[in-house]
Amino acid sequence: MAEYKILVVDDEPGIRMGTKRILQNFKVDYPFMDEHIEFVVLEAGTGEEGIELIDSEMPDIILLDNKLPGIQGVEVLEYVKKKLYDIVVVMITSYASLELAVKATRDGAYDFIPKPFTPQELRSSIENITKQLFLKRMTQKMNKEGKLIRFQFLSVLSHELKAPINAIEGYIKMMKDKQFGENISAYEEMIDRSLERINGMRSLIMDLLDLTKIESGKPVQNLQEVNLTRIARISVDTMRPYAIQKDVDIYLNTREDVSFQADPNEIEIIFNNLISNAVKYNKTGGRVDIFIEQQQDFTILQVSDTGIGITEDDKGKLFQDFVRIKNQKTRNITGSGLGLSILKKIVDMYHGEIDIQSIPDKGTTFTIKLPNNH
Repeated sequence: MAEYKILVVDDEPGIRMGTKRILQNFKVDYPFMDEHIEFVVLEAGTGEEGIELIDSEMPDIILLDNKLPGIQGVEVLEYVKKKLYDIVVVMITSYASLELAVKATRDGAYDFIPKPFTPQELRSSIENITKQLFLKRMTQKMNKEGKLIRFQFLSVLSHELKAPINAIEGYIKMMKDKQFGENISAYEEMIDRSLERINGMRSLIMDLLDLTKIESGKPVQNLQEVNLTRIARISVDTMRPYAIQKDVDIYLNTREDVSFQADPNEIEIIFNNLISNAVKYNKTGGRVDIFIEQQQDFTILQVSDTGIGITEDDKGKLFQDFVRIKNQKTRNITGSGLGLSILKKIVDMYHGEIDIQSIPDKGTTFTIKLPNNH
């Protein structure tokens, strides 16, 4: 049995007592875990008491009210961020505003739970947080402990495939039993959802294969003179159906062939990730522009979009494993959270640099600078 500490910082005794009662015998258990996780609930009625317990007990999760006597919840959140503690902070408040949400998210709040909440809402949120925290810590551990942890890590992610498989199986059974009649059009939504789930699984599997290859210690590279323009064109053709679906135009603005010494598969991963994201996070009627330029010492790959953009605070998170930027505009966009992490690892292998220029609601430009003599 493993234990996660949950610190409830709230000036309402009823909230603290209710949270403790709801989580008293609650367990999180997954097939890939050797043991289940239980919770120890700690209580603080003020922000000052909360900080003392944070320093002395080092909780794993904090449920933090903003309206507190003395220092406010956001100040406690700032303290956790400043100390670089490995703690997931969730705001629980009845007084959430856009300004508070923006500030709390910028300072590292994982989510918001509005008050009053039901026992099921709290348990469901804690279960999701525990899962993400477990995955994050396993990723960190994997970097230190090698192949055994990597195997467990892949087991966790293979578990992630079960939900979409079950959903697809359910849809197929409903269609087989003709539960909505004989007309095929009645099943179009089920078919679309199944295809979406399949695409998500395919993307996850490909990202895992790429990540495993790169992090296997000494990845085997098939270095050769590759035609970057040709590979970019293939990536554009691959993404074209999705771009048409999203009503996004893609333009490859380099006509001449540009050659570079590299592994063609790695270059394709770079273009696929950049173009895929440029389409995925674009707006209806938007466009994607791709540029390839060879200079004396460097080769430049650039992909620009007219999409939703990235804030300065979010830029630093982009290349972390399993990190997806969460906000109102991205909540319906699926992904593994591995694509840009993999891209960064490949660029580092070539001793290259990545620059991101972005304006929220205007668009983003990724520029990769690869030294010709890497």
